[in-house]
Amino acid sequence: MATAAVLLTAVLAVGGCGASDTAELSRGDSKAAGPEAAADRGGAADTGAKQPTEPGAKKPAVPRNHIIRTATLTVEVKSAQKALEVARSAAESAGGFVGNETTERDDDGGIFSKLVLRVPTDRFAGVLADIEGTGKLIGRKVGAQDVTEQVVDVDSRIRTQQASVARVREMMDKATKLSDVVMLEGELSTRQADLEALLAQQASLKDRTSMATITLEVSEPETKREEKKDDDPGFLDALGGGWDAFVATLRWITVVIGAVLPFAAAAAALVLLWLLVRTRLPRRKAPAVDAPTAAPGNVPLPRHVPAGEEPEPQRPERD
Repeated sequence: MATAAVLLTAVLAVGGCGASDTAELSRGDSKAAGPEAAADRGGAADTGAKQPTEPGAKKPAVPRNHIIRTATLTVEVKSAQKALEVARSAAESAGGFVGNETTERDDDGGIFSKLVLRVPTDRFAGVLADIEGTGKLIGRKVGAQDVTEQVVDVDSRIRTQQASVARVREMMDKATKLSDVVMLEGELSTRQADLEALLAQQASLKDRTSMATITLEVSEPETKREEKKDDDPGFLDALGGGWDAFVATLRWITVVIGAVLPFAAAAAALVLLWLLVRTRLPRRKAPAVDAPTAAPGNVPLPRHVPAGEEPEPQRPERD
């Protein structure tokens, strides 16, 4: 474990001193040039004149700017299909491609499309001009983001991380103890993961800076419906309204009849059943009542005597 710790400390020390070694090397070169070189630099700084370069000397490389370019266009066209064909053709002719496409159709039959184009950065302006000419320009938004510092930083970190991984691999080859090998493997896997993340970031920056993104939104104009100038109802309007009311009334009447019909059928069946049962029952005979006989002459009729009283004797009438 002590050997592995010493090895890791040496790796970190070498990685941290890499940048300082470069700076010291530059300062050492300037000191080795002697007082003549310093005098030449001082004279050039005082006069402001540029020193002539030798015919065989290489000019210092000028760093290229890395810019992410984007644009969003909203265009109204007569035919969305033709406009989309023009946009695809312009992107493919410039060496680009169609990244994404979405097309929708509304209730009135109009088409709305969204097209994402990827084109080379140096052909960005030309493709943008071709697309703008397909119809009436409604909206235009162009953006540019300078990521030069980010690209340079990522490239530098990748070089440093690659050197660090290589040093850890060398230490693993020289390690003899199992514990040292296990610790170095863990350190190597961590540094390789960091290196892969930096490489992915570098690839993303390269893709966005080398290929510009254009988002095109295409729509067709809405059809305007003709409005009636005379809004007052006429005879035909009244006739149509009356017919609609008549049909609606008939519909409701049929609905009511349909709702009442089962109950009416059940009631009719009950009445019919009652009539059938009544006709089949035997009829009872009424008791015979004797008619009172008329008394001959002037014989008075017997008087009704209430219960509990004795009838008075009848006296014969004299002639």
